[in-house]
Amino acid sequence: MSADSDFQKLIDKVNLLKAGKDFDLSLEEDLSLAVMNLISLEEHFFFTSQKTHDNSYLELLAQTREIRKSLLARMIDKHQGETWCISKHLLASTMRIMEVATKLQTDGRKKESEEMFHEAYKVFSLFWAVRLKLIDLNNVQKKPIPQSSAWSYEEIVNKLVDCCKE
Repeated sequence: MSADSDFQKLIDKVNLLKAGKDFDLSLEEDLSLAVMNLISLEEHFFFTSQKTHDNSYLELLAQTREIRKSLLARMIDKHQGETWCISKHLLASTMRIMEVATKLQTDGRKKESEEMFHEAYKVFSLFWAVRLKLIDLNNVQKKPIPQSSAWSYEEIVNKLVDCCKE
């Protein structure tokens, strides 16, 4: 199969997703951001429990984890191989890279900050590529987006996901 044929299939899939009336991407973008923050809360509850030796924080972690799992389940089918964990880690990584970028920005390290924000968006876009099944995770190395005429995953996300549409 040619790269142009693969790219056309990708374009067709994007257009089908955009046309779908029962699939609200702006709602899912909000959910993905909520999941990121819940993952971050899980981390904070863990570290606080260890630093304070107060195991009640581990109970808060468990409660937060259950909420995060239920929200992530609204977006990701648990039975798609590793996509559940891949999605969780892509969102967690996005949040952490954004935190680094924000700290760099606060420190006046503008260029480094901008690079980190760009990296965070790349990771976030990979999450959406997995979520929308735009990539076959079994063949990721074999089927990259064709570079000659293609959109990057970031461009696809830009075209599909707009949190400002009500």
